Amino acid sequence: MNIDSIKNGFVIDHIQAGKAMEIYDKLNLNKLECQVAIITNAKSKKTGKKDIIKIDKNIDIDIDTLGFIDPGITINIVKDDKIVDKFHPEPPKELKNIVKCQNPRCITSIEKDLDHIFILTDKENQVYRCKYCEMSLKK
Repeated sequence: MNIDSIKNGFVIDHIQAGKAMEIYDKLNLNKLECQVAIITNAKSKKTGKKDIIKIDKNIDIDIDTLGFIDPGITINIVKDDKIVDKFHPEPPKELKNIVKCQNPRCITSIEKDLDHIFILTDKENQVYRCKYCEMSLKK
């Protein structure tokens, strides 16, 4: 299999196997008018298998979403065929409209225009709680 390298853009690497499509959906990558390559179940020395996403364009990436879905990923920024920066996203302290509260009694289920906000309450275990009803988020 041969996937072309990218000239300018991003490579989202070390994605937990099976999570690439969730990232693709959450970042709305289907709306881009550039090449996006999704590689699933690629060989990995660390984990056995991993997913990779290549985006052949410099865009604004929602780092909070990536940090929430999989903080173990690596984001490579590519310019002129070279990786110029590499970093791991941190789990965000606050999630805003990334996930919805599942509590039917939460005010967000009644007030449709209200933002869904979750606060990180336990960084080590990645536990988020709804700002309004304090229901724990199940990933």
